[in-house]
Amino acid sequence: MTRAAELASSREGLLDHEAARPYRRSLGSDRSSSELDHGELELLDEVPAPRPRGGWSRSPTRRKKKDKEKQYPGLREAKRKGGWLRKKPCLLIMSILLGGLLGLIAMAVWVWRKATPLDGQSPPWYPSPKGGTLAPWEESYKKAAAMVSKMSLVEKVNVTTGTGWSQDLCVGNTAPASNAGFPPLCLQDGPLGIRFADHATAWPAGITVGATWNKDLMYKRGRALGLEHRLKGVNVLLGPSMGPLGRMPAGGRNWEGFGPDPVLQGVASAQTIKGIQDVGVMATAKHYVANEQEHFRQANEWLTPHAISSNIDDRTMHEVYLWPFADSIRVGVASVMCSYNMVNNSYACGNSKLLNGILKDELGFQGFVQSDWLAQRSGVASALAGLDMTMPGDGMNWMNGDSLFGPHLTRSVLNGSLPVERLDDMATRVVAAWYQLGQDDKTRWPNLPPEGDGRPNFSSWTNDKVGKIHHGSDDPTTAVVNYFIDVQGQGNDFHGRLAQEVAAEGTVVVKNEGNILPLDPQGWTDQYQPHGTGRYKVGVFGEDAGSNPNGPNDCPDRGCNVGTLASGWGSGAVEFPYLVPPIEALESSFDLDTVDITATLTNDLPKNWHSSLGSQDLCLVFINSDAGEGYMAWEGITDRNDLYPQKGGDELVKKVANECFQTVVVVHAVGPVVLERWVDLSNVKAVILANLPGEESGNAIADVLFGRVDASGRLPYTVGKSLSDYGPGGQIMYKPNGLPPQQDFKEGLLIDYRHFDHQSISPRYEFGFGLSYTTFAFSNLALTTLKPKSPFPPPRPDQTVLPPTYSTDIPDPSSALFPDKFWKLHNRIYPYIESTKEIKVGSYPYPPGYNDQQVPSPAGGGEGGNPSLYDEHILVSVDLKNTGKRTGKQVVQVYVSFPDDVIDSSTGSKVEFPVRVLRGFEKVEIAAGDMTKVEVRLTRKDLSYWSVGYQNWVIPDGDIVIAVGASSRDLPLSGTW
Repeated sequence: MTRAAELASSREGLLDHEAARPYRRSLGSDRSSSELDHGELELLDEVPAPRPRGGWSRSPTRRKKKDKEKQYPGLREAKRKGGWLRKKPCLLIMSILLGGLLGLIAMAVWVWRKATPLDGQSPPWYPSPKGGTLAPWEESYKKAAAMVSKMSLVEKVNVTTGTGWSQDLCVGNTAPASNAGFPPLCLQDGPLGIRFADHATAWPAGITVGATWNKDLMYKRGRALGLEHRLKGVNVLLGPSMGPLGRMPAGGRNWEGFGPDPVLQGVASAQTIKGIQDVGVMATAKHYVANEQEHFRQANEWLTPHAISSNIDDRTMHEVYLWPFADSIRVGVASVMCSYNMVNNSYACGNSKLLNGILKDELGFQGFVQSDWLAQRSGVASALAGLDMTMPGDGMNWMNGDSLFGPHLTRSVLNGSLPVERLDDMATRVVAAWYQLGQDDKTRWPNLPPEGDGRPNFSSWTNDKVGKIHHGSDDPTTAVVNYFIDVQGQGNDFHGRLAQEVAAEGTVVVKNEGNILPLDPQGWTDQYQPHGTGRYKVGVFGEDAGSNPNGPNDCPDRGCNVGTLASGWGSGAVEFPYLVPPIEALESSFDLDTVDITATLTNDLPKNWHSSLGSQDLCLVFINSDAGEGYMAWEGITDRNDLYPQKGGDELVKKVANECFQTVVVVHAVGPVVLERWVDLSNVKAVILANLPGEESGNAIADVLFGRVDASGRLPYTVGKSLSDYGPGGQIMYKPNGLPPQQDFKEGLLIDYRHFDHQSISPRYEFGFGLSYTTFAFSNLALTTLKPKSPFPPPRPDQTVLPPTYSTDIPDPSSALFPDKFWKLHNRIYPYIESTKEIKVGSYPYPPGYNDQQVPSPAGGGEGGNPSLYDEHILVSVDLKNTGKRTGKQVVQVYVSFPDDVIDSSTGSKVEFPVRVLRGFEKVEIAAGDMTKVEVRLTRKDLSYWSVGYQNWVIPDGDIVIAVGASSRDLPLSGTW
């Protein structure tokens, strides 16, 4: 179907919601320590005290005092003289103290300015490997080479530099290479839907998707997400998020990803990417890498001169944090976004080891690396380190028209400080990704006006139909910028249906005493017969059951916790086209002929709550816990300050449960919540962790409560009994421990359930746990060897596909001058230079280690690494029987335990392992009484550890235990291999 036909089948109309507002991630930022003259840094301007309305005014009491003194000639002067003599010592002391204070401030400023990251903790890896070396991308690179060869220098810079924040319609925009026929690109958040857009689905968050453990739903959601972006004219979708992984359960953005296990995160990311890219939209794997908390994530955002450094050892990086990125690259992700933070004291967007050595060499990444918005901290140095595109184009500060690429990139090529072939590769990677996703197909991606309607059909900066084309500039030109295209689908293809299915399947029942769930719409059950008036009385309590009275989009980027919680906040959040609150769905699900519902949609109970609660037959309590991205805060929260329910949720549950003998608690949250203050109360019969369900919140929870679907969600994280249960590595750094802050990942591989297992800590509910409305039995485990065990994978395959080559001649500087009579827009970023005198040709230093000969990684050779890492070695099969009375879904989880006495022969050191690690899973639906055989295949990589000495994946000697069951601590079957 053509794009025009797809749009013609869509509904149109205008949403009634508040205008989208651009956000500011930072007031300022700085470059990497290796490239920055720290004398250039400037402190933020001091914020003046607020003025009273009408300007400064003299105090009335002071005026009265002066007037009174004038009535007694001579008195005021005498008082002043005597007061001055008496005050001399005080003033002297105050002067000394003030001078000391100013000295301390000056010293603090000097330390702040001179603070530099530690050097040498991340080894150099140069030069940046060229793209176009793997067969799946070969044809796209041939096409890209033909196009790039026609580009001028400034056109190549256009392709790799954003035009600036709010300069065009999307949150990220590149300028065209018009002579070569390459269009401008629209890059738009994000992982939950289309940010700043109308008539688009507000999907369940990543953490909810992870809780489904359903590969099919992961793919379908990704495909629908990609389709909506394409129909809005978005080329590059800024998602999915797989970093933060979720090392710290209170992390503010954990909810955008799929959970803290690298395998679950990797599978969900890969399925989402396949869905997005199957409809022709470029997906973005973000944030690369180890951006695990919001505090200090970005220079200056938290008044620290540098971002936090995540200090991670090589093995932990490979086995934990890189794993989902490798899975994403294996399925052909088009773009990777580097993160704000430093890794081993080198900014992620300028870390040559991460970008060149690991991403492009070892993992064989063929797409392009883009920066997070203002995450770039250097110009030439970051390009040499492997950064291919800067976003949104602005450099050290927002909206000032000064990019670290743009004209600086042009100059660097002309003066010889950046090799021409590096810029050629940067541009070629972007164009090759465009071809790889079929965006040259004019039926799906029409030409730009006036030849077609190929630009985005919405504006991120206004909800008005007509608005400025270049919103952030001084250009007054207006046009139709919002066409209000409905991309949510219709009828059976309405995406709200899929969103509801995902949200319901991502809802986890963790407690269900006496099978109080599922509820009966009539209220009464065989176990609980009518009494009194015969009317079944249901009390619904909690603000989270209702709506924000000002609408679901009341707070910019969903940056508050009011009403039912369906999303966290930040750039990953979207405008709700609608939001179904739980109370609405409950009222439509209960039979109101037999059921009376009393709703108290506040966390503060009324004065007569004792008497009213005691008369209820059932009480449903809704509580929540919110968090979000670090550029904004709600009541002092970005990363959560603790894991308890917010807004008095614990007290609400206790009050209700102390009076109501059948209490069901529903928790909407961005991650794990500590339930210990009430979970064991005798009247708390059921607990449901509903995560972040998106627009269909109420309908999804009603589906589970009333058993219209089985309770099939499983925890994508561990629910501990306290925040301290997660160990030292699970704690947010709320106060800087240095400049820059240093966060050492000393726990290594032992995060979430791995830490609990290693320390023998009993969680409240373990990773992978969840109750069903039926029961299952596992039997007949069989392990079939598909390939024999061998320590090392075969050697890295020889390179048979060669990258494109171009002339390395430096262009004539005059070709990069601004064209005659060119109208420059204010703060817009251009690739041109003002004068050829700007070009100072000379011998420019390259980073240390630039000329060192690098040995290609033995773990490389294909997308995601050496192709043999993905060879299947074990077929795990098990019989699963539904022993209950209704159809249900179960997740068959496969865990691997490595031998205890492994010695790495390259180092002579003992290799420590977690007690067990998830390595595969399948979700199946089975009718009551039926049995099915479930198969999970394990690859070489699943059975290996990363050897720091060999720099390769190694299958250890000894017996490897394969355990199968329903959660990380419910593993009834096991065998050895």
